[in-house]
Amino acid sequence: MATCDVCGEYENLPYQCRRCGKTFCGEHRLPENHDCPGLSEWDDPGGVFDSGFDDGIADGSRGSTADAGGITERVKGRVARETSTGGLVSYFRGNATYVLLAAMWLTFVAQWTVTLTLGNPAHDAIFVLRSDALGNVWTWVTSVFSHSRAGLFHIIANSIVLFFFGPLVERAVGSKKFLGFFLVAGVLAGLGHVLFVLATGGLVGVLGASGATFAILGVLTVWRPNLEILLFFVIPMKLKYLTWGTAIISAVLVVSTGAAGVGGIAHLAHLIGFAIGLAFGVRNEDLARRTGGPGGMTIGARGPRGPRGPGGPGGPGGPGGRF
Repeated sequence: MATCDVCGEYENLPYQCRRCGKTFCGEHRLPENHDCPGLSEWDDPGGVFDSGFDDGIADGSRGSTADAGGITERVKGRVARETSTGGLVSYFRGNATYVLLAAMWLTFVAQWTVTLTLGNPAHDAIFVLRSDALGNVWTWVTSVFSHSRAGLFHIIANSIVLFFFGPLVERAVGSKKFLGFFLVAGVLAGLGHVLFVLATGGLVGVLGASGATFAILGVLTVWRPNLEILLFFVIPMKLKYLTWGTAIISAVLVVSTGAAGVGGIAHLAHLIGFAIGLAFGVRNEDLARRTGGPGGMTIGARGPRGPRGPGGPGGPGGPGGRF
């Protein structure tokens, strides 16, 4: 089930073009009906099927300027094809969740590589969003994908939340919108936490995708509050009890201590991410309904039960902490 890339019509049995990789309804499934870029390859304008052997015989020079121009055109043609929806990039279409997961783990490896080769100061300058170094604007983004090196729990917890719940939101709103939502929520959650600490005269450094993953949970709290999950893969409970319960605990800690973070966990960042997710969920609820809800399931309905208990994705008790 998907929407047509031309008219936006919801199609139960969509067609995928073999040339460009896009999805279409029955009316636009033919290449000529959706202006398929693959049609231009039939006359081989980029020399895709030309080895250059004949040109070498004709002018006696394989290294001539003309041949160099042909190579350039072939390279440009190959780059254009691979970056189009029908090329290598098409494998990531509809899979933004897994691209984000890969980015998180690759960043984690990069963190350790930088730490071991250049030391902690270099690591913090590249990966940690610090209240005393807000001018390092790259850390606004890198900190979202970075995680604590003190153990694997932080990145594993965020990875589990993203893996199980990310696809539900992505399928409802589309990969591009989901990717933008994840990045904006992560950046704003981190900046909000750091600015609060800075305003209260403190210094702090944050990193981790917890704000963004908590935003995902916030969206699903609006769309499917009664979605049954398995807390720690064991305890069945409704999603709304997990998310609102965690949010209330974080709010109580922030208010009672006057600190944005307690015990090495950036509770304020979690709250900001959750609030962004709630707002995004409310704003896009109609879109989710038109596409059948997250995962193609009716919004607000109870997940199907399987032989081993409540259905729906299982997940941990919310995203992990942020250092």
